[in-house]
Amino acid sequence: MKSHLNTIIVAVAIIIAISILGNAYKYKFTSAETISVTGLSEKDFTSDLIVWGGSFSRNAMELKQAYAALKEDETAIKAYLNSKGIADSCIVFSSVSMMKNFQQQYDERGNVTRSDFSGYTLTGNVRVESHEIEKVEKLSREITELLENGIELNSNTPEYYYTKLNELKIDLLAKASEDAKTRAETIAKNSGASLGTIKKANMGVFQITGKNVNEIYSYGGSFNTSSKLKTASITLKVDYQVK
Repeated sequence: MKSHLNTIIVAVAIIIAISILGNAYKYKFTSAETISVTGLSEKDFTSDLIVWGGSFSRNAMELKQAYAALKEDETAIKAYLNSKGIADSCIVFSSVSMMKNFQQQYDERGNVTRSDFSGYTLTGNVRVESHEIEKVEKLSREITELLENGIELNSNTPEYYYTKLNELKIDLLAKASEDAKTRAETIAKNSGASLGTIKKANMGVFQITGKNVNEIYSYGGSFNTSSKLKTASITLKVDYQVK
């Protein structure tokens, strides 16, 4: 009787062990059944902010003389910008930088034999930041008119920005998620399965490139500032459970 009972207990233990192992294997097998897809979303948009700037300088033997001439240029530049419809709130003049100049003399071997002080060079910078893009674009092309007043202003290339990037990124993520789900559903359907819940989702690189411009995508994300018309793109890698 005791031997028979022991046999029953052993049999039950084996059945329980097999059941546990079977469920564990089934769980492992099920958890391994996933579909990994990458959703993509793109959107064209127009910049809503332009930044343009330039530098101007004056040379003189006396520091005060150079500074006075530079301040006169600053006043003239500001008046010119105002005449083009640029408000004071959009104009920023940076602090003045100073450099001492020296005229060096050399011997036959190319060694410096003498270094004479030749004056000071003071440089100022002006920056215009505005939402009136066309107005500033025109200004950047016509700024050479200051040469007629004896002001040598080196104009920089305008830069273009978008002030609603956060909203744009959220919209792109939503569309990338929809694209990823559509891809996963197609794969699952063609495999005779159905799509389950999301196991994991990782956002890819956020890229801003010039529209219709041959730019190379950067691993760390590109951020175009030279084009007014831009294209934003984002990827989203998603792992789905398969049922």
